[in-house]
Amino acid sequence: MNIDPTKKGVILIVDDTPTNLEVLFDFLGDSGFTVLVAEDGESAIARAEYAPPDLILLDILMPGMDGFETCRRLKANEFTKDIPIIFMTALSETVDKVKGLSLGAVDYITKPLQHEEVLARVELHLRLRNLTKTLQEQNQQIREQAALLDITTDAIVVQDLDNRIRFWNKGAEDLYGWKTTEAIGKNVNQLLYPAETLCQLQNLQESLALSGSWHGELHQVTREGKEIIVASRWTLMGEEDGQPKSILTVNTDITEKKQLEAQFLRAQRLESIGTLASGIAHDLNNILTPILTAAQLLQLKLPNIDERSQQMFSTIETNTKRGAALVKQVLQFARGVESKKRTIVQVNHLFSEIKQIVQETFPKSIEFCTNIKSDLWAIVGDATHLHQVLMNLVVNARDAMLDGGTLKISAENVFIDEHYARMNLEATVGSYIMITVADTGIGMSPEVVDRIFEPFFTTKEFGKGTGLGLSTVRGIITSHGGFVNVSSNVGKGTEFKVFLPAVEVTATPLAENLELPKGNGELVLVVDDEGPILETTKISLESYNYQVLTASDGIEALALYAQYKDDISVVLVDMMMPSMDGALTIRALQKMNPYVLIIGVSGLVAGDKLMETARVKAFLSKPYTTKELLQTLHSVLFQDVRNTKSAKNWERWDTVRTKSIICYSESTSNNDLF
Repeated sequence: MNIDPTKKGVILIVDDTPTNLEVLFDFLGDSGFTVLVAEDGESAIARAEYAPPDLILLDILMPGMDGFETCRRLKANEFTKDIPIIFMTALSETVDKVKGLSLGAVDYITKPLQHEEVLARVELHLRLRNLTKTLQEQNQQIREQAALLDITTDAIVVQDLDNRIRFWNKGAEDLYGWKTTEAIGKNVNQLLYPAETLCQLQNLQESLALSGSWHGELHQVTREGKEIIVASRWTLMGEEDGQPKSILTVNTDITEKKQLEAQFLRAQRLESIGTLASGIAHDLNNILTPILTAAQLLQLKLPNIDERSQQMFSTIETNTKRGAALVKQVLQFARGVESKKRTIVQVNHLFSEIKQIVQETFPKSIEFCTNIKSDLWAIVGDATHLHQVLMNLVVNARDAMLDGGTLKISAENVFIDEHYARMNLEATVGSYIMITVADTGIGMSPEVVDRIFEPFFTTKEFGKGTGLGLSTVRGIITSHGGFVNVSSNVGKGTEFKVFLPAVEVTATPLAENLELPKGNGELVLVVDDEGPILETTKISLESYNYQVLTASDGIEALALYAQYKDDISVVLVDMMMPSMDGALTIRALQKMNPYVLIIGVSGLVAGDKLMETARVKAFLSKPYTTKELLQTLHSVLFQDVRNTKSAKNWERWDTVRTKSIICYSESTSNNDLF
């Protein structure tokens, strides 16, 4: 059926009297309506199902199915139940009228019909139907929008100008922990904001009044007291007359994002400081090496000098070693720690040592307790360095509890999953041993916690700390493939959690050879661009029965090696030199003699890495002592003789000219040595 869109509406007339149908058809058609007709209830229901009209005029007294039954069936039908029905009847009994209205009719008209009355009632109920339909559509739209508001993970809150909460969606329930029934009517400032944020809120609302909107970051608290950071958007809502009525806020939780940003920025800052520390260490190593060597040589060359002078030499040597140790601490922060003593370590033994030290030396006002799991996995590392980590942490805890308190150490096996790894930039998925050192001391502010791993940063009084303790701790932990987390509250204490990669094996012992023999007249070529290092190394080696040639760069070294190739047994090469650096020099020497042995010596480079990349057999760290230098030389030369021909003995060593190269460096960029 085609319906004229210019018509007022579609009306179905149901009457068994043809005259009534004809009169109403003409009258309503002339009044602008589209009119359909049916002579009985069955055909009326069929027409209404096929093309639902906007209104039905229904006669009550009809043969077969009367108007009451027709109305009942229309209202029971899913497709026709919402069509308004007006009864047409000659009955005047009230009971019949009530029955019709109870079946779902909206009105009735008494016969004989008055055209004006029919038109008025039809137009009235059509307007009411349209209004009802509009309201239903609006309510449906509102329900759909409300459902969308609850689906979103953002917290959506509406507050009036007195800060009373008027709307609170499901996202707000999930984020803050308050149910809608609990939040409605509450003061939003008292519910969500810490005291230190209220001043910011006042400035925010002043800005909102001027511009009508605001966006930025806010610190809030949840029902459990957890502090969170949200990206907040505020919009001022007004009445039709433009007067402000309420404030709509949409808050997105960015706490995790801000934590990751802080970790990233802290890592960048520490990396920059590490780069600076490496450069400083390079220069200090070159300065300290000749001082240390000279101090030892003077004591050797002047054995009969007066006691005061000997004491001064000893003081120079001692303090130079202290300076060298300080440089190594800086490097432990900057590059981590590489050790030749890496082995399988059972950390349970470390806790036993720490427990004994704490119980014997710490004040009795500090209560000490441990919770070490018996089934702890092992780790691959340096037991001495790990002992240093634990001692540094427990001593710091002691210093934070001047009036006494509780020191707790615990250790357990943990598995870090992907979620945790995403939350911590330094973590990777895998098995770890988690060591916790917690105290009930004075605690630290967030600003202090953010800087505690920086070298030379300290909160202790002047002269009571170098500020290198925790930076060294971090360097050691990093070198072991682990990481450390810190949480602290002022007045409530501090907790360090150290995570170290675990292996399920047992520990093995480690042995060292500490012999110190002299040379047998071997010729050593020393290559370094630092004059003091050349001089002190030459004097030191000559004092222990070595012969020495010196070169200030790689080009000069190659010339000397070509001239004395058959006589030179060992070559010491500095990796950072002008004209030709150590890497090029070593490659050239190996081309001249492909069977050379290499001993790596470096102020910064990890010994294990240098031995692997440059195919070296041993390693020395600058600044080195005379004892360390001589031990390394003897070890390499003796091993070379034994491997060359076991039948040869030391008396015939002068006929064995196995060439060895000792290279040492302050550089860290040796990945491309060979």
